[in-house]
Amino acid sequence: MKNLLVVAAIGLGLTLSGCSIRMADLTVASTKNYNLNSNQFVKGERVTADDSVPVVLFPLGIPDMKTAMDKAIEKNKCSVALTDVVITSLNHAFLFGKIGYRVEGTQVLDTSQPNCKTGGSLTEEVVNK
Repeated sequence: MKNLLVVAAIGLGLTLSGCSIRMADLTVASTKNYNLNSNQFVKGERVTADDSVPVVLFPLGIPDMKTAMDKAIEKNKCSVALTDVVITSLNHAFLFGKIGYRVEGTQVLDTSQPNCKTGGSLTEEVVNK
């Protein structure tokens, strides 16, 4: 009985274990084409997005860092980039679980884009001043 509890505890520990590794800290990052000379950038809110795939004995897909970045940027239609970016690799699987990437950053909003004037979800804090 004691051996069964030890084996069960080890098995539970292996299935619930996982790790997240900080892969990169970036000042500015984007997967979008935008005008760097625009003087109408403002900071938006802090956002997080991830791209992950399930693992059932082996990964059932390939996670993509670009997809995670795109999801974070596209949370606001006026967002063109992220600042103070942290990219994390997720590995929460032994035999079952998920693997992927998480991107967290502060949105850079371009108010010169159509339908993106200051107000609503935009803040007044100008990024390039």
